[in-house]
Amino acid sequence: KEHHDEVGEGRLDDGHVGASAKVAAASQMDAAVDALSRELTKLRTGRASEGMLDHIMVEYYGVKTPINRMAAISVSDPKTLKVTPYDPSAIVKVVAKSSEDVKQSIRRSRQKALDNIKKAAAKKKDKDKAGPSLSEDEVKRMEKEIDDLTKKYMKKADDMCKTKEKEIKQG
Repeated sequence: KEHHDEVGEGRLDDGHVGASAKVAAASQMDAAVDALSRELTKLRTGRASEGMLDHIMVEYYGVKTPINRMAAISVSDPKTLKVTPYDPSAIVKVVAKSSEDVKQSIRRSRQKALDNIKKAAAKKKDKDKAGPSLSEDEVKRMEKEIDDLTKKYMKKADDMCKTKEKEIKQG
């Protein structure tokens, strides 16, 4: 009987290993097909394609950067590609939008943390509920820590964006 249980468990493990191997294989196969797609896009067919320039790198402030990050690439007709460098003022707007998106994400993280703290504090008041509980002092301390962390990350995001805007404007 013990031998039978071991075999049964072995089969279960084999099934799990098989499933994870299948997932890994599918992921690798997807990556291979995607790579083929990118390579085929670069090949000349006599027709212009935006992807033909994906491998082209340009130097931007001493850093090799893909051309498609520096300019809009479009097909004018089957034999002509149009490369339009981005307008620095438009890029600054993109930076501002990215900054605001990150700040919203930081604020959502802050709110979620504060909500979790309030739930833990509520469990303390309701003695019937099981789980961790927090005193009022602990709640205040943790809320302050969350606010300090939020300020730190907001400043970090601001600093990163100001640096990038300065780079763009000088360029």
